[in-house]
Amino acid sequence: MSNSIPSIRILPADIDPAPAGAAEGGKFFETLQQSIDQAGGAGGDTTSQVAQLFNGKGADLHSAMIAVEKADLSFQLMMQVRNKIVQAYQQISNMQF
Repeated sequence: MSNSIPSIRILPADIDPAPAGAAEGGKFFETLQQSIDQAGGAGGDTTSQVAQLFNGKGADLHSAMIAVEKADLSFQLMMQVRNKIVQAYQQISNMQF
């Protein structure tokens, strides 16, 4: 039960932080990175809660189920954010200049 949620990949290419001159782009990247870290943290919490439940070390079923649902919601939210970013990228790439 040591499998944790793997890191979430947002775009097909690696995301590079914005240059120092683009403060708003950097802030967006930081916010996005924090959200990804929080989603990963929820997965780690879920793993420990479920492991404690199976080992009988004091975790109750309700807290384990709540942790699982939080991790599921975080994952679904990050997938929707990823889908919106990919959709925006596709729209921009289809623009004619």
